[in-house]
Amino acid sequence: MRITVTVDGTKYSDDVEPRQLLVHYLRERLGKVGTVVGCDTSNCGACTVHLDGHSVKSCSVLAVQADGSEVTTIEGLARDGQLHPVQQAFHDNHALQCGFCTPGMIMQSIDLLADDPDPDETAVREGLEGNLCRCTGYQNIVRAVRDAAAKMSGGAGPEAERVGESQQVAGGGN
Repeated sequence: MRITVTVDGTKYSDDVEPRQLLVHYLRERLGKVGTVVGCDTSNCGACTVHLDGHSVKSCSVLAVQADGSEVTTIEGLARDGQLHPVQQAFHDNHALQCGFCTPGMIMQSIDLLADDPDPDETAVREGLEGNLCRCTGYQNIVRAVRDAAAKMSGGAGPEAERVGESQQVAGGGN
């Protein structure tokens, strides 16, 4: 079956098997290996991408279902050498350890922030509940999402607040 799909701003037309999963099409045909194959059962969220602007687990979507759609992968987020604000927040807040879940976490976080630009900690945890991380304990991931939200809305974010707190403790503030 022939599909036409725009991935990370580039249009592709390819013949695919009707049963081929979107995650395998992205990785094997297009070389988008930042989209990780985790569990193949849609439980972990490592394969999360955006399909027409909304996050989906690409291991639960057939490539033919993406025909005529726009897909954004983790590789398509950075612009002109600048990381997306959520990518930058994950870096700044040390919100990764092994990095396996990170692409899916970032993609889901962007979708979460599109729906709720100022989530509290509970909203972040609930918004990411379909994405699993076995390394970080989620504290830094939650902090990164809240930091990105603040920076994307023009605020300083939790990272700047922690710097201010550490300056006060060190005698640098009141």
